[in-house]
Amino acid sequence: AKVIEDARIGGSPLEKSTRYIYFDQKYNGEYLFYREPILMTAAYRDSYISICNRLFETYGRLIPPLTELMEKKFPKESDVSKVAYSAALRAKVLDCLRGLLPASTLTNMGVYGNGRFFESLIQKINSHNLTELQEIARFSHQELSKVIPSFVRRSDISHPYQKTFSEYKEKTSSALHALANKYTSSIEPLNYATVRLINYDTESPVKVAAALLFPHSRSGLLELQEMCRMLPKEELSKILEAGSIYRKNRRHKSPRALEHAEFTFEIVADFGIYRDLQRHRTLTQDRQLLTCNLNYFIPQEILGTDMEKPYREAMELAKKVYDDIAEELPEEAQYVVPMGYKIHSYVHIN
Repeated sequence: AKVIEDARIGGSPLEKSTRYIYFDQKYNGEYLFYREPILMTAAYRDSYISICNRLFETYGRLIPPLTELMEKKFPKESDVSKVAYSAALRAKVLDCLRGLLPASTLTNMGVYGNGRFFESLIQKINSHNLTELQEIARFSHQELSKVIPSFVRRSDISHPYQKTFSEYKEKTSSALHALANKYTSSIEPLNYATVRLINYDTESPVKVAAALLFPHSRSGLLELQEMCRMLPKEELSKILEAGSIYRKNRRHKSPRALEHAEFTFEIVADFGIYRDLQRHRTLTQDRQLLTCNLNYFIPQEILGTDMEKPYREAMELAKKVYDDIAEELPEEAQYVVPMGYKIHSYVHIN
């Protein structure tokens, strides 16, 4: 799901929420998690299925006691409807427990896009190392070929464009992987939870102010920037305020001029948080592999209660299974990682 949502130009995905929907249901007697084909034929099959079941069982078992605790902590107020209260209570409970869900958890997702978007998306996921993405690419191409064949023909697995694209991706990845091993082995991993602002443009106020004035003037953008650079701070503030002071709510979208202010954040936080941030598609982001190496988050509400022990036991058992699989299959091992484990990513955003 994350790989598909990464293809953000020309497409719009909408995914089932782990914060508002219960994931404890079974289908034909089985929890809904992905049985990764390579793992299903490897020596790790039983331990993989066992830990995924254990994580789902723990998740489902903790819902009733945590709901009871949350009801006591946040009692219903008289002016709040029963439906609204139930929804808010469910969100609080699931927010705490979604960290137990493995990355293999099956989700529902719709994707709306134009023909060019789908061609580039299929080319991209055709070239992915994971079997799941390759299967989605093949099935997507089959379905789209029934309705827009001319738009997606170059993403057919046998088409020369697809072959050269896959070769480009593979060679680039191999070269960068080798160089990363060569140059970064002496750098300590960032292994603690953090949000670091590592880059921003000190000229942003000038650039934003100039861009705000641009459509209302006949001046060049370069000249407007030079003029704004010379303005006293109070005068520059007036321009910035004029572009923002009349907004009453979040639906009053800010002027496009604000896109000239850019920031780069580096984040180590649990995978659930990453999932929420990653969906905002106008940003530039990338991530390192999902692992169990960066410790896990445990919600404050669970600490010091009877729920803490089963939560920790499930998370730590998942790490043992992950460590076994990752030695041989680091990409496939990601499926076993619970969402409460931290992932290292960056976000570049205006």
